[in-house]
Amino acid sequence: MRLEASAGRGILETERMKSSAARFLSLVAAMVVIFGAVAAVLVRVIPGPHKGIDYLVIGTLATFASLAALFVVLVTTWLKSSNLFFGRKKDG
Repeated sequence: MRLEASAGRGILETERMKSSAARFLSLVAAMVVIFGAVAAVLVRVIPGPHKGIDYLVIGTLATFASLAALFVVLVTTWLKSSNLFFGRKKDG
């Protein structure tokens, strides 16, 4: 890590890194909670006694739900402000 001459600038960069790390950790925590909730619901919904294939299906559906939620969050936060596929025409 390089020391900056301006103390104010270093503080802002540190706060931004903390904010970024906090957002990442909250996103990971949300995905773990979604996975656990979907898995718990499916264990209750699928009639027992459960076999190995039942747990495979439960894990697959819980993973799908977690990744779908992650995709929705990423698309709505990162792509809504930028226009990836269509750029503005430059005059001239």
